[in-house]
Amino acid sequence: MVPDLAAAAPPACDECPIRHRAVCARCEAAELTQLETIKYYRSYEAGQTIIWSGDQMDFVASVVTGIATLTQTLEDGRTQMVGLLLPSDFVGRPGRDRAAYNVTATTDVMMCCFRRKPFETLMETTPHIAQRLLQMTLDELDAAREWMLLLGRKTAREKIASLLSIVARRDAALKTEAAQVVAFDLPLTREAMSDYLGLTLETVSRQISALKRDGVIVLQGKRHVTVPNMDRLLHEAGDDSDGGYLM
Repeated sequence: MVPDLAAAAPPACDECPIRHRAVCARCEAAELTQLETIKYYRSYEAGQTIIWSGDQMDFVASVVTGIATLTQTLEDGRTQMVGLLLPSDFVGRPGRDRAAYNVTATTDVMMCCFRRKPFETLMETTPHIAQRLLQMTLDELDAAREWMLLLGRKTAREKIASLLSIVARRDAALKTEAAQVVAFDLPLTREAMSDYLGLTLETVSRQISALKRDGVIVLQGKRHVTVPNMDRLLHEAGDDSDGGYLM
């Protein structure tokens, strides 16, 4: 499936906000030039379906800005959110021509897309791309295993704190300069958080309010989150203060 919106105004590669984390992170100038010949940009509005499960996939892509969700629909029509796509995450699988999940834009999303067949060919001749994609795939596997632990063993408070810490650390990782205070805009509504974490909406709201009341987070409006002490948030999440896992 080819994205159906007009191309967005793209950033130059050397100004790209995900350049140091994306699949092209290890590419040298000549390799970036090769990628330029097969790439294009697409933008999606919040709520728009980017890919339907089972779609023919003739592209792969990196999320440049915005957040998307991965969902799977069960036979009885129920939908389960199975993952988040954050900036620098890779969409699609080289060697597979069908999408395994629905991908939906949670916020406005910009994606840097590559035509799949030429990308697969380039992987065979450009070790830097193949090596980085392997590393990203292994990181995704680690994150999925940790997420199984979160859903199966953690308390409601720990689940909320874990999700906040994941977003906080990914946001910090995309910034080239360390910030004095960790602050970010929460990409999910409380309804989406309840779906993703397997909690009721009331439980999500109650636990966020409790974390705010206890000084673990500071909220401005419903979405802007400030973390005064990251180690304390990690402790609330049940993770080690050395960083735990990073999605």
